[in-house]
Amino acid sequence: MMKKNILVTGGAGFIGTNFIYHALKIRPAWQITNLDALTYAGNPANFDNLPDESAKRHMFVHGDIKDKNLINKLFKEKKFNGIIHFAAQSHVDRSIQDPEIFVDTNIVGTQRLLDASYRYWKDSFLPADFRFLHVSTDEVYGSLGKNGFFTETTPYNPSSPYSASKAASDHLVRAYFKTYDFPTLITNCSNNYGHYQFPEKFIPLMILNLLEQKSLPVYGNGENVRDWLYVIDHCDALVTVFEMGKPGETYNIGGNSERKNIEIAHALCDFFDKTVKIYAENSSRNLIRFVKDRPGHDLRYAIDASKIKEELGWTPKFSFEKALEDTVRWYLSNKKWVKSVKSGEYRKWIKASYGKTYL
Repeated sequence: MMKKNILVTGGAGFIGTNFIYHALKIRPAWQITNLDALTYAGNPANFDNLPDESAKRHMFVHGDIKDKNLINKLFKEKKFNGIIHFAAQSHVDRSIQDPEIFVDTNIVGTQRLLDASYRYWKDSFLPADFRFLHVSTDEVYGSLGKNGFFTETTPYNPSSPYSASKAASDHLVRAYFKTYDFPTLITNCSNNYGHYQFPEKFIPLMILNLLEQKSLPVYGNGENVRDWLYVIDHCDALVTVFEMGKPGETYNIGGNSERKNIEIAHALCDFFDKTVKIYAENSSRNLIRFVKDRPGHDLRYAIDASKIKEELGWTPKFSFEKALEDTVRWYLSNKKWVKSVKSGEYRKWIKASYGKTYL
């Protein structure tokens, strides 16, 4: 297999970390440069357990996608065959509190990365298999009712500053294909869960609160529905799209696992009661507390992933129940990582190791 140099942006975040582990495992010819600004959820310690053979093909660079000089320097040195763009601010609640940083990273950052990538591609006479894969979200489509599914042609109707900023970045990526023939691809995925997810997100928050016997906050009445996608399935789909997808196309990636938030909370409580057995008498479901719903909370997301199945042959491999149990067991087995993230100790290590400058 021919060697390929791949730039992964935001690779020290949740999905990016899992993607790098997965891609290095299944693609031995790939060399990955991992560019991450190390904002609150970026953690290079995620790669402490990277196998030696994979670690040789992984290089971490502390830097920002908005830094044109750094991006141009990396392109010149590494001569990338493609870019997989994860880097984004992604938490809805944070976007409600501080929208500006989402505009700055998700829109401005993506435009600068696109522009630098396009100019590099144009001037380098790169091979036909060069790709710019932009990883986005189903939240750009807004909210569904009780019936129906998001398809690749569903009109955009974002509800939060986060989803609005991702919608804008999608439009920019699509524009670079239409205007410049730059070989871009877009994926819109459903809610991910799995290893290395920052504890503010719903599933890890429930797991860690269960471990500490704290209350389990559930928005509204818990009836909001999401299509849950195991992160390894997502990563496998991204490799498929990157290698086989048609430039200019969008592919929806879903897990075929619609669940209400309250159903997820109940499943985690029942697993803890059966397996972890922290609670001697009462069911851990008693810890569930319904809290005030967040502004603009979409009722339901559901992905129609028939296009990626029919055109590229991809379907999810993991059942929701098995993958959820695997996720719980990972958090139980990695308490040192959890403690470092929850206490903020990892931020001190990053500051000591990387300071405030780019490498």
